[in-house]
Amino acid sequence: MSDDMTTQVFKEEAYELLGELETSLLELEDVPDDMDIINRVFRALHTIKGSGSMFGFEAIAEFTHEVETIFDMVRNGELGITKTLLTFSLSARDHIYSMLESPAGEVDSSVGEGILEGLKEVASGAEVEESMEEPTADIAEAAEVGGIKSEPVVPAEPVVEGLSLKSLFQIVIKVAPGNEVEEESLDSLMEELGKMGVVRAKVLHRGAEVWWDVIFESNADSMSIEEIFFFTDVPVTVNVREVAREDIAGFLDVSHEDVDDRVAETTQPTKKLGEILVERGDVPAEAIKEVLADQKPLGELLTEKGVVSKEKVESALAEQNATKEFRSAAKKTRKKVDTASSIRVSAEKLDYLVDLVGELVIVQAQISQVVSSKADPSLTALSEELERLSDELRDSTLGIRMLPIGTTFSKFRRLVRDLSEELGKEIDLNTNGAETELDKTVIERLGDPLVHLLRNSIDHGIEDPETRAAKGKPRRGTITLSAEHSGGDVMILIEDDGKGMSREAIRGKAIEKGLVSADQDLTDKEVFNLIFEPGFSTAQSVTNVSGRGVGMDVVKRAIDSLRGSIDISSTEGAGSVITIRLPLTLAIIDGLQVRVSDDYFVIPLSLVEECVELTRKDVEEANGQQFVNLRGEIVPYIRIREWFEVEGESPPIEQIVITGLEGSRIGVVVDTVIGEHQTVIKSLGRVYRDVEGISGATIKGDGTLALILDIPKLFRTVLAEVKAAG
Repeated sequence: MSDDMTTQVFKEEAYELLGELETSLLELEDVPDDMDIINRVFRALHTIKGSGSMFGFEAIAEFTHEVETIFDMVRNGELGITKTLLTFSLSARDHIYSMLESPAGEVDSSVGEGILEGLKEVASGAEVEESMEEPTADIAEAAEVGGIKSEPVVPAEPVVEGLSLKSLFQIVIKVAPGNEVEEESLDSLMEELGKMGVVRAKVLHRGAEVWWDVIFESNADSMSIEEIFFFTDVPVTVNVREVAREDIAGFLDVSHEDVDDRVAETTQPTKKLGEILVERGDVPAEAIKEVLADQKPLGELLTEKGVVSKEKVESALAEQNATKEFRSAAKKTRKKVDTASSIRVSAEKLDYLVDLVGELVIVQAQISQVVSSKADPSLTALSEELERLSDELRDSTLGIRMLPIGTTFSKFRRLVRDLSEELGKEIDLNTNGAETELDKTVIERLGDPLVHLLRNSIDHGIEDPETRAAKGKPRRGTITLSAEHSGGDVMILIEDDGKGMSREAIRGKAIEKGLVSADQDLTDKEVFNLIFEPGFSTAQSVTNVSGRGVGMDVVKRAIDSLRGSIDISSTEGAGSVITIRLPLTLAIIDGLQVRVSDDYFVIPLSLVEECVELTRKDVEEANGQQFVNLRGEIVPYIRIREWFEVEGESPPIEQIVITGLEGSRIGVVVDTVIGEHQTVIKSLGRVYRDVEGISGATIKGDGTLALILDIPKLFRTVLAEVKAAG
């Protein structure tokens, strides 16, 4: 593997670990005594240090080692978690990130030195107690057993009583005879395993053979464990297997002194009852041979002859059965781990795969169109099967691109913490629906708009503790981020319990800027959405956080570019709610294909409620605005022919597609509804990018172009016209 590739692998892992480190440090603010979280922090630092040293990032390794030392003191009970310690630790995390991002030598070393100095001052200011008892004191003494020399390795996380927290693994690492390996090399491998929680490990020597025998607990799978050894030049063979915890706890004493020996025993063939009794010294071997002549079960014969008590036979049988069950369970868990293994794929390869699937969908549509003109049943059957497989491939490929939005939500805890401290506020961030999935591209482009909205909630929404207390509110404000599926879209809510927005202040500022007239009647929704106008701000002063009148219009443009919508509702004195609605993916959608004259359009199927014929008797008009009477409901509509100035005459009977969005309905009038269509979304050229009512384009089966309608934009236009008409 090339140096560039190994460096990239290290950086990818380091970025993940830094994310975990930040999350764990922030969690410690709420539960400073949680040893599991403290151990997670220590293991993340330990792994970054070890990997950095292995891949030549010495500056990162040295800096991280100093921070790791501080948390070793925390882990040993010599230093308590304080807000100051966490602040310096978060700064250390940021410094490591900067070192990863910048070429060697470009990071200001004085920043790192200042952070380390602060950490050392925190450590020296604490009362240092005697070190806690080593969690592995029972294996800290080397022993000579049966001519095999064993040397202890301190685990990266404490031994857990009963081996009961995570999956239990056994790893055997062997060095073949004839290969000279320094034990320091094996030590470095064991350090890499540290992040997955070694419970017990011994390096063993027998003749020319050297091997490690490891029992440990981990959340990782066997493939992830084996990857640790991928980059090493040490000539070793590695065998990883998961063992069932309930079985090992059921028939072992779970004393840490003999876990290795007992697990080794379970890997041997199941022993016969007579062998167990002879090995125990309960029965002579000659007695076993004598009674084997009878056909009765061995245990029954031995009991009848008085050679051994019934209790001892039952005990031996229990051990035999436990061993059988252990091996059976271990085999099942190994199979489960194998089927659940995963691999890491670069985003570029995944994007290329999605592009290829998109082209395949287009070709499949072209084939279907050709086949439909042949009237050949066999070709039709093949075309239908190809369409089915294309659908499955499309859904599977897009599913791979889907990521839980919680990966984005988790990054905002740090933002809320830092800004609330800067502004002297006390704010909690709650998240709901973190498991809700969105396309990778949507999530990546959603980050900046959410950051800006959160900054505004923190700066303008949440009051300072004294003001909140005076109003009878809790001193700590709350911002809630939530996500949920809504039809074929995802809805994201940003709620705060702050002071809310003043309808009159917003309206007054809009009149002052000439955005609306003084006599114009606006709904609450229309008033609050005025803050998305360029340069609009009601802030009385400019801060480092916000108030310059830039940004909210950029947020709206960013959401619009994702084919989404954003709205605000607010209650003065109680708080505000920002609602963002986004499509699941920007790559391929199910659409409804329609035609107006010789032009084709696609309406996102997730917004379509029904299609009906439009006749003149169904049309009603009020104040110049046309409506359709749909089973007693008056629904406004828009004619695509008029909106895009399509040439040609309207047919006597038109079709109206009823679409729904956020509780409202509008009709889209077209000449003909063709049917459902897998739509591969293509971006528009610069000339057409700003055409209102169009969000993209797609290629039909015959190679012609169809435009994708921007239904949210059409909704806003129609509803605004209805309101203007009174």
